[in-house]
Amino acid sequence: MINPSKKGKTKMQSFALNTIFILISLSHLSIVVSSSKPLNPCNGDFLHTQAYRQMQNQTNTTHCKKLSSLQAQFAWNYHKTSHNQTQLNILIGTKLITNMGWLAWGINPDLPRMVGTRAIIAVKVPNQITPSVNTYNITKDIQLGCKFQPSGIDFMVQNMTGVDDKDVGFFSVFATLVLPQRYNVSSLNHVWQVGYCVDGLEPKMHETSLGNLDSKEVLDLETGDCQNIGQHRRHMRKIHGILNIIGWGTLMPLGVIVARYFKQFPIKLDPCWYYFHYCCQVVGYILGTAGWGLGLFLGHESKYYTFHSHRVLGICIFGFTTLQILAFQFKPTQEDEYRKHWNVYHHFLGYALLVMIPVNIYKGIKLLKPNNITWKWTYNGILVLLGVVVLALEIVTWAIFLYKKCCRKTAEESSPRRVEIEEDNKGQTKEGSSSRTIEVQE
Repeated sequence: MINPSKKGKTKMQSFALNTIFILISLSHLSIVVSSSKPLNPCNGDFLHTQAYRQMQNQTNTTHCKKLSSLQAQFAWNYHKTSHNQTQLNILIGTKLITNMGWLAWGINPDLPRMVGTRAIIAVKVPNQITPSVNTYNITKDIQLGCKFQPSGIDFMVQNMTGVDDKDVGFFSVFATLVLPQRYNVSSLNHVWQVGYCVDGLEPKMHETSLGNLDSKEVLDLETGDCQNIGQHRRHMRKIHGILNIIGWGTLMPLGVIVARYFKQFPIKLDPCWYYFHYCCQVVGYILGTAGWGLGLFLGHESKYYTFHSHRVLGICIFGFTTLQILAFQFKPTQEDEYRKHWNVYHHFLGYALLVMIPVNIYKGIKLLKPNNITWKWTYNGILVLLGVVVLALEIVTWAIFLYKKCCRKTAEESSPRRVEIEEDNKGQTKEGSSSRTIEVQE
């Protein structure tokens, strides 16, 4: 094997760094562009619910918007009272077509997060015409599994009503809030949540999908503008997914294909195959490591929810690929007696990664449901393309191998054979006796 020179390695590393810089710049640009999109107004069945029509009849200044997750839509209007407080009317609805579940909406005076939220929760149970609606204080103890009971909150709530509009399939909550001055209407931290498990009238833990984790934003009640916390996280997840799919899921397998099929057989491209193999592995490692680091950051931001298997596999993949990259620097020479052991280790770890990487990528894609169809089919297409390339090269490899074997056999059969005939007076060859060699041409 011909090792690349230091100059060649420096060029490939420079190319890898330039590639990662360009991709990160494009990803950052996509965040800026997508963050400037206008808000989505309410539409569809929500505008035809009885609760929304009643709210609209009360005032002509009702705002309405589609929330970013859980298929929820939100309407509100407000005015200042004589005591310099804010009277806020809210209506939130979502498609809750099951016979059991709950819908929650609340505001947090400190941060846009679930812990510390003053919430209004409507519980829907079978054989109950009117949903049960109460106020709740959401604390850390609730997320640790403590019993979740109704409690008073630090502002007045009136006219709490839960509506199960079966005609249009919307489950809605309406309430009137009287907010003290500490709640800033120009940057109100509001959160919402949907769950499908109820114990009596007690709401139980909701799902830990990404849609449930993203259900929070900072809303300006006057203009309807919002700082969507979940939207920024979704863009970061997109970058995380793109970097890992390109780095771990595409370039790493491509480097393996080059090393297997262009080293000697069926096509010998020596030493070009090594440079391309090295470049694919290094660029893939840089991109994958950047995506892995971003995934760790996202996991740190999600303090109360962790996707354990996806996280553990990601750490293993990073560790194994790091060992593979280090293997380039500590590779024994061809004459070294340890070279065969190095080859076994390098090949075993490489093929193990080829199994682990697609499994973990699909685990990550599964977390994006229900908006994961595009991701799934895109990666399916990448794997199918790589599989077709491998299958074609494998067929060519075996075809060339069998053809050369057949040609070699034919050549051996048609070549002159030397027949050695030994004569002995007693019909046996004695030690030291001479023999005659006759060449027979076939």
